[in-house]
Amino acid sequence: MSLKSKMPLQVWILTLAAFAIGTAEFVIAGILTQVAESLNISEGQAGHLITAYALAIVIGGPILTLWLARYRKRVVLIGLMALFVVSNLIAALSTDYTTLMISRVMAGLTQGPFYGIGAVVATRLVSEKMAGQAVGQMFAGLTLANVLGVPAGAWIGNLYGWNITFFVVAMLGALAAAAIAIVIPAQGAEEPKSVRSQIGAFKNPQLIASLLITTLGWVGFMTFYGYIAPIAEQVAGFERSSLTWILVIVGLGLVLGNTLGGKTADRNLSASLIGWPAAMIASLILIGLVASKSYIFVAAAFVFGVVSFANVPPMQMRVMKHGGDAPELAATANISAFNIANALGGIIGGAVVDSALGAAYIPFAAIIVPAIGLAFIIWQERKFPSASVAT
Repeated sequence: MSLKSKMPLQVWILTLAAFAIGTAEFVIAGILTQVAESLNISEGQAGHLITAYALAIVIGGPILTLWLARYRKRVVLIGLMALFVVSNLIAALSTDYTTLMISRVMAGLTQGPFYGIGAVVATRLVSEKMAGQAVGQMFAGLTLANVLGVPAGAWIGNLYGWNITFFVVAMLGALAAAAIAIVIPAQGAEEPKSVRSQIGAFKNPQLIASLLITTLGWVGFMTFYGYIAPIAEQVAGFERSSLTWILVIVGLGLVLGNTLGGKTADRNLSASLIGWPAAMIASLILIGLVASKSYIFVAAAFVFGVVSFANVPPMQMRVMKHGGDAPELAATANISAFNIANALGGIIGGAVVDSALGAAYIPFAAIIVPAIGLAFIIWQERKFPSASVAT
């Protein structure tokens, strides 16, 4: 293998940063009950920390990305990681719910711009034929965050307290920021594209439909995953320390699902768009039925990890197909769509866990919006089959 065909160190540095940011986003799932008990709030209120982070990405991400496009990308990436570090240090030092909530919003503001601008930087660090692999390598950090970062955060929180989890995340961010400053070369600023021309892509009703498919179809993921801790403890009967290995198993399912979803989307996009949401709904029903049987619950949660993340590549592909002359903006909008779904999932799960129904009914509540989404997907794919849209 020639040196040119290898992924450069700089891209791995971006992967580390993406790993830190992804861990910060999802780690609440592993320490939710600890945060709730420590701050004397309900588990539903603790779940709103997921919603706040997601909404910060949805609202702040596109606006910040447009504003930061005029500046040198290396400087922007360092600045975003510095804000990320400060945000997580504030979270680590928080002793009340309001301060922790503000820190989550601050951290969430960094994610969209970092992923968008970092992807551009990654493509410039490799040859054109490896651009896709470079972006994929960077975003692998987000997947690894669910396999390693979230379980590790839960383990650290269980041993030393949830505040220490955020200290470790801040340290990861500081390490990534220092590495970016040392290793990644300076790159010039680009002339920003016309905002009007990019927004024009949204005149395509199929792009709007694709973003709606992402939002509706994805809500079930965070409704369950965001509240897996109270389900595992209160319904399945696991000790809190067991959550670490449960999250690892679910995380491995996410990795496998991401791979399967990409392959099936390449083979038959329309069938993938329908089949994987249907499988996710079925897995949630199964979890709801077996949640009280501890190890069967874990097996069902692994299946959920596979079939839920298998949705990601088909949903992304449909958006890109209908993105027209603004695929970057369409992709950014799809990140927002995923995080609108994450926010809704956090709200739904929080409402159920705090209600008289309790954690046992979260898997059943998680299927409601995806079921509506599945009906919408089937209707759209019959009228406008994705297979007939040119890539």
